[in-house]
Amino acid sequence: MNVLKVSRWTIVAFVLPCLFVYCCLVFVPILISIYSGMLDWNGIGASKFIGLANFNRMLTADPVFWPSVGRTFMLAGFSMLIQLPIALFVAILISRFVRKPNFFVSSYFLPVILSVVVIGQLWKTIYDPASMGGMINQILIKLGLNDWTHAWLTEPKYAIFAIILVALWQYLGYHVLIQFTGIQNIPAELYEAAKIDGAEGFKADRYITLPMIVPIFKISVVLSFIGSLQSFDLIMVMTGGGPANATDVIASHMYKMSFLSQKYGYGSAVASFLVMVCLIATLVINYLFKRLEKRYV
Repeated sequence: MNVLKVSRWTIVAFVLPCLFVYCCLVFVPILISIYSGMLDWNGIGASKFIGLANFNRMLTADPVFWPSVGRTFMLAGFSMLIQLPIALFVAILISRFVRKPNFFVSSYFLPVILSVVVIGQLWKTIYDPASMGGMINQILIKLGLNDWTHAWLTEPKYAIFAIILVALWQYLGYHVLIQFTGIQNIPAELYEAAKIDGAEGFKADRYITLPMIVPIFKISVVLSFIGSLQSFDLIMVMTGGGPANATDVIASHMYKMSFLSQKYGYGSAVASFLVMVCLIATLVINYLFKRLEKRYV
């Protein structure tokens, strides 16, 4: 077997241009955002350097910021604790009981490829009051549960949960596809050997599927968590962060501060906080799954 020997300088010559472009597109904007967070600037006129004043205000004096952080992590929690287990369970069922599963996987994936505007308008119609044709309220009335009807998107107590339900529904098929692909790559010989030893059905899933799917499941967890932290478009389409900021998350609060209130410096501070949380969350998840992989894989 011939081994191609390449000098270190040749490797550096090919890697450096890509690394330079990557740094320019990723790290330089992050540094610029952090610097902009130290300015009193409306995004157009002259700016004034104010140090960490925006960050101090964000952490201590903004009544909307911490509730928006809580709702962001709530969305991430629902996604990881409800959406991902359901997606894995559906992927296992499809792999086991469906002979030609491509149609079912494609059906689950369909909401992912739809425009967020279409999904938002569709669910706004579903959540409408019964007098306006809202499907959920009409069903509740026909079941005699009139007291359960609500203006789901205009009542602060229920609005964020209504949006979380839509987000879970929209991206369920995305994670079903990821988990299904991972399960399909598990060698069939492992299941056949387990069947001989008396382990089949959910018992085989416990001792074969779940340990073998850990690296793929990590991908879903990272994408789900980071995607939840960056949630913006669905919320802006359905509620715009209202009513009374009851559905604001970090990204929507950042948008309002930067472009609606023209506090670009303060919005950059919020953006910097979001970037740091995403980076820390990614490192923590990778660390936890690295330990989990050493134990089961």
